[in-house]
Amino acid sequence: MNNLVGLLIAVIVTMFFVRRYLKKQKEREARAHEAVKKGSLRSDGPRSQHPHIDTTHCIGCATCTTVCPEGDVLAILAGQAVIVNGYKCIGHSLCAEACPVGAITMVMANPSMGADMPHLTPEYETSVSNMFIVGELGGLALIKNAVNQGRDCIDTIAMRIPGLRGARPAPDLLDALIVGAGPGGISASLRAIERKLNYLTIDESEIGGTVAKYPRQKLVLTSPVELPIYGKFRKTELSKEDLLSVWNEVLHKVDFKFRGGEKVEEIKKGGDGIFDVVTAKGQYRARTVVLAIGKGGSPRKLGVKGEELPKVMYRLIETDHYVNKNILIVGGGDSAVEAAMGLAHQIGNKVTVSYRKECFTRLKDRNEKRMEESMRKGKIQVIFNSNPVEFTEKSAILDVGGKLQEIPNDFVWIFAGGEAPTAFLKKIGVQVGMRDMTTEGSSEAKQSALVHV
Repeated sequence: MNNLVGLLIAVIVTMFFVRRYLKKQKEREARAHEAVKKGSLRSDGPRSQHPHIDTTHCIGCATCTTVCPEGDVLAILAGQAVIVNGYKCIGHSLCAEACPVGAITMVMANPSMGADMPHLTPEYETSVSNMFIVGELGGLALIKNAVNQGRDCIDTIAMRIPGLRGARPAPDLLDALIVGAGPGGISASLRAIERKLNYLTIDESEIGGTVAKYPRQKLVLTSPVELPIYGKFRKTELSKEDLLSVWNEVLHKVDFKFRGGEKVEEIKKGGDGIFDVVTAKGQYRARTVVLAIGKGGSPRKLGVKGEELPKVMYRLIETDHYVNKNILIVGGGDSAVEAAMGLAHQIGNKVTVSYRKECFTRLKDRNEKRMEESMRKGKIQVIFNSNPVEFTEKSAILDVGGKLQEIPNDFVWIFAGGEAPTAFLKKIGVQVGMRDMTTEGSSEAKQSALVHV
C-alpha cells in the first residue's frame, strides 16, 4: 500500500513538473513568435553583420538567446535557434562565442538588401592593393570590432612592409597613413607604434571620432576588448567618458603622430605603388593607407522648408544645455530615442518624437523598454505615422496621417542617418557593391566573407 501511495505521489509530482516545463516552453515559443511578428515589420532584414545559424549542428540549447545584450535577436523555435530581429544585431558575437557546438558564425548581410558595401578580403584589404578599411565603413558596427580590426590590419601591413621598403627604398615615405582617429584609427595607430612603423594619423575633426560626439555617459562598450599598448580594459562596460579617458591616458604616454582638421580630398595610387593622399592642408605619400572613417558621413537632410534654420540640428552632444524648451526629435532609431530620453530628463523640457512608422521596430531592447516607460509616464510624446513638412521660428508643422498639426517648438534634432561615403570610395577606386557574406555563396565568397570577431 505504501509503495502504491509513493508511486502515485511520484507520478503526480512528475506530471506537475512536466506541465510546468511545457507551459514555460509554450510561453517561450509565444514570445519568440511575437518577436518574429514584430521583426517582420522590417522588410529589409539585417543591415550589416548578423549571426548565421547552421541548423544541422544547432542543438536548441538556447544559450545564444540568453547572452545577447541587444535582446531578441535570436529565439528558439521548433527546438532550434532562429533569427527574429537580425537588424538589432550590432556584432557583439557573444552568441557565436557561447554556442557549445559552434553552430553560429558572424556574417555580413545578405545581398538582397542591395546595400553598397566595399569589397574586402579577410585581411580588410579593398580592391585597391595595400588600401584597407576597418571599422563601421566595412559593414561592422561596434567599437570592439573596430579596435580588433585596426590592430589586425596593421599586423598584416607590418608583414608586408619589409618587401615594400626593399622594392622602393624611400625614407621619407610613410609606411602607413591612417585616415580617421576613432576606435579603429586609434587602435591601428597604437599597433603601428608597437610595430615600429613610420605612420601618421589624420582626421577631419578631433581625436575620438564619432565617440567624442556622443551624449554624456552613453554606454559604448559592453564586452571585453584589448587595446594595443594599453592591454585589456579592466571594465566590461565603458561609457563614452571612460573610453575617452583611456585613449587620452595611452596617447599621452606614446609618440602619437596625429594631425586634426584634415579632410582627405583625393587618394591616388601611382605606377610605383605609392599612394598620394591630398588633404585640404597638405599632401602625403604612403606605402599603405588605412581608412577608418566610419560610414555616418554627412547627416542626411529631409529637404523640409525651414530646415536651414539655426534651431534645426543633426547631432546632440550635451543634453544639459537645453532646459525649459519645446523640443522635436525626428526619427525612430536608437540615436533618436536616446536623445529624446536625455532631453526629457532636463528641467522643464517638453519633448515630442515624430516617427514616420506606426511603431518603433528597430530599437535596442534596453532602449525600447526605457522609451515605453518614458511614454507611459508622459515624459515623452510620440507621434507615429508623422513627417515634418515645415519648421518655423516658433513651431514645427507635421503631416500626421494626411492632416497638418502645428506644435510649439524651440529646437529640432533630426536623426535620419547619414550619407555614406560611397561616392568617395568609388572615386578613389575601391570596388563597391553587394557582398554575399552568407554560407549560400560560393566557396571563394565564403572564404572572403566570414568576419572573425
